[in-house]
Amino acid sequence: MDRQSTGLLIALGAIWGASHLFTRVAVPALGPVALIALRVLLAAALLAALARLYRQHGNPLRPTRFLLTIGVLNTALPFFLLAFAAQSLTASMLSILNATAPIWGALIGSLHARRLPPWRVGCGLALGMLGVGLVVGLDGVLSAPGSGLAVGAALAATFSYGLSSQLIRWYGKGVAPFQLAHGSMWWAAIAILPWLGVAPPRSMPGIWALLGVLVLGLLCTGVAYVMYFRLVERAGAMRALTVTFLVPVFGVLWGHAVLGEPLGPHTFAGTAVVLLGTALATGFLPGQLKKSRAGNP
Repeated sequence: MDRQSTGLLIALGAIWGASHLFTRVAVPALGPVALIALRVLLAAALLAALARLYRQHGNPLRPTRFLLTIGVLNTALPFFLLAFAAQSLTASMLSILNATAPIWGALIGSLHARRLPPWRVGCGLALGMLGVGLVVGLDGVLSAPGSGLAVGAALAATFSYGLSSQLIRWYGKGVAPFQLAHGSMWWAAIAILPWLGVAPPRSMPGIWALLGVLVLGLLCTGVAYVMYFRLVERAGAMRALTVTFLVPVFGVLWGHAVLGEPLGPHTFAGTAVVLLGTALATGFLPGQLKKSRAGNP
């Protein structure tokens, strides 16, 4: 990567790593539904402004079926599940669990092809789950009431990410990256807004909760989406995937530095095992990266 691409990669890892921290700050006052509704509305409004600035014409909601599906599976549903889990789990643990998304994507791809996963993908899935077990089990998370459900919700969110990534790969040809981000974000907002009638904000949010919502919507979602697609354009999809390895690292650091979350040997060991599983499942190894360079811009 050149310097600009490397800078984008590090900045994106730091931003997405901080997203769970801001979720933890804002969710107690707003609740998961209201928090995510505000988050996606802010991001959609920002993307609409950018579309106007860069003269991205056309109806952002089309193609309807595809963008609606991606809006739900890649944004509304996983955002909600992670916000629900953030009520019980630390930002550090959410970041580590979030790193399993590419593992699910690789497994879903193998099942769609109707063949057994390659040994590398199978080992990656096994190692990823072992890493999750190390972090969750040795941290004593499951001893707290409701924590088991929270861990399940976080893993369901990463499964949704993995499924949506494969759907984009299979059916997203012809949909420009910015159109995908803009349109799916509006469909995510449309999908989650009706639920506000069932689960309105719990209380009037304080200044820190409001700041958390603003940062989540504008920086961690709207700006981050634009940065990511810019990184894919400059460095190629394979190298842009390395952000997966930076997010849990930054997430653990932010959680410890800002929220005072404890770090133990199991945290580092579990994170390392999860990331090794992700590398195996996605084929992101030094040899594969070198081979991919000729095909990436």
